[in-house]
Amino acid sequence: MENSNADDARGSPERWLNAAYECLLDGGVESVRILPLAKKLNLSRTSFYWFFTDREALLEALLLRWKSKNTGNWIRQTEAYAESVCEAALNVFDCWFDDAIFDSRHEAAIRSWAQQSPAIAAEIADADANRIAALTRLFERFGYEPLTADVRARAMYLVQLGYVSMKTQEDMPVRMMRIAEYVEIFTGRRAKSRELQRFFARRGMPEFACPKHA
Repeated sequence: MENSNADDARGSPERWLNAAYECLLDGGVESVRILPLAKKLNLSRTSFYWFFTDREALLEALLLRWKSKNTGNWIRQTEAYAESVCEAALNVFDCWFDDAIFDSRHEAAIRSWAQQSPAIAAEIADADANRIAALTRLFERFGYEPLTADVRARAMYLVQLGYVSMKTQEDMPVRMMRIAEYVEIFTGRRAKSRELQRFFARRGMPEFACPKHA
C-alpha cells in the first residue's frame, strides 16, 4: 500500500515518458518541459526528479524509445523469414501500416526535432544509414548484385520516408490496392497470391488478396 501511495504521488518513469511523448508529437520538442508535464499529470514538479536527473535525460529517453522501436523493428522486419524477396519486402511493408512496429508520428516528430539540433540530425543520419543497410542486405540475401541491392533499398526506403515527411494521407483501401505494384517496382518481381494473402491477412483485409490484385 505504501508503494502504491508513492506511485500515486510521484508517478512512474513510464507515465512521465508517455506524457513527454504525447507533448513531443503534439507540440514538438520545445513543448517537452518539466512543469507543464507535471501539470498534465497532476503531479509535483519535484517528483520528476525521482526518475530523471533533468530534462535532457527525459529527452534522451524519448530518443531511445524511437531508436528501439523504429530502427530496431525496421531491421528485425528486414531479417524476418521469407520464402522470396517479394515476401521479404512485404514483411518490411508491415512497418508502413502498423504503429506497434513503426511509429510514423514519432518518426516525424524526431525528424522535426533534428531541424533544430545537429546532434539529433546526426542520430537521424545514423538511423537512415542503418535502415538502408538492412534493406540492402535483404536484397543481397536474395541474390541481387550489391549496386542493384543498394539502389532498390534506397528507392524502397525513400518512398516510405516521403510518406512520413509529407504526412501523406490516403484511404487504406487505395493503399492496399497498390501493394502488389509497389512490390514489383521495388523488387522487379511479381508477388505470389499466397504471399499477398499472408500480408493482407496480417492487416485484417483479406479481401485484397483475390487474384485480380495478385
